[in-house]
Amino acid sequence: MTKRRFGISTHLYHGQRLSRDHLLEIAAHGFETVEVFATRSHFDYDNPGAVADLQQWLAGAGLTLHAVHAPWMTAYQGGRWVGPLSLASTDADARTHAVEEAGRAIHIARRIPVPVVVMHVGLPRTETSTAGDSRAAGRRSIEELHGIAEPLGVQIAVEVIPNELSRAGSLVHFVEEELDGLDGRPIGVCLDFGHAHIDGDLIDAIETVSEHFITAHVHDNRGRSDDHLVPFEGTIDWPSALTAVQKVGYEGPLILEIGAHGSTKETLARAQKARQRMERLLAS
Repeated sequence: MTKRRFGISTHLYHGQRLSRDHLLEIAAHGFETVEVFATRSHFDYDNPGAVADLQQWLAGAGLTLHAVHAPWMTAYQGGRWVGPLSLASTDADARTHAVEEAGRAIHIARRIPVPVVVMHVGLPRTETSTAGDSRAAGRRSIEELHGIAEPLGVQIAVEVIPNELSRAGSLVHFVEEELDGLDGRPIGVCLDFGHAHIDGDLIDAIETVSEHFITAHVHDNRGRSDDHLVPFEGTIDWPSALTAVQKVGYEGPLILEIGAHGSTKETLARAQKARQRMERLLAS
């Protein structure tokens, strides 16, 4: 059996400009791969120099780039998100702007191989926009972005998030019924453990998305708010969740999309221990 890979999302460092030291810190705690969160205040994905630096930093740290998270906000400032970017916006100008920004993030793959780009269809329920979101607008955006991603060898994964368009069952219908005619590789699903836990039954969500499950965001919470805790620090039943992951045959990396509770170094140390517990559960 192939050894399971574990990675870290640079969501951990979202309040800072991404640096070489961050990737070295991730590698020092035993992780093999990363997902880069494309928010301009964190990583200037449209800057060729920044992308070239990222390529060098990854090589120096011995890390691979598993995924890029397309921008869903313009910036993260003072501990809060600002400037919503909704691919499902019913406002034509807002939707076009969100598509343009996501396309620029996909273009990272022109220089660095990127297997997956993760995207939100609409905004979480906790965020508001004046125009609102619609499935039709989301479909149009994903179709346009697929046309950019496919020639670059990038597969789009739409993420399970807390909104009516992006619950597990809704995304499966979206992928199977509304995006089925696209050329090339099909659209996949990013199963976000924490979001599915807030929305109800994580095990059911894993089983629901099983045929389209191409990447995972792994973090914990207490079922009420999106805390991005290290696994085993919230109320997710991890033995059952990992059994379900194995049952549906998902063999890709488990990307820990955790927040910094304490210093990033302390958080990574706890994440490293959580990874060891998860490996034991997967092996049992």
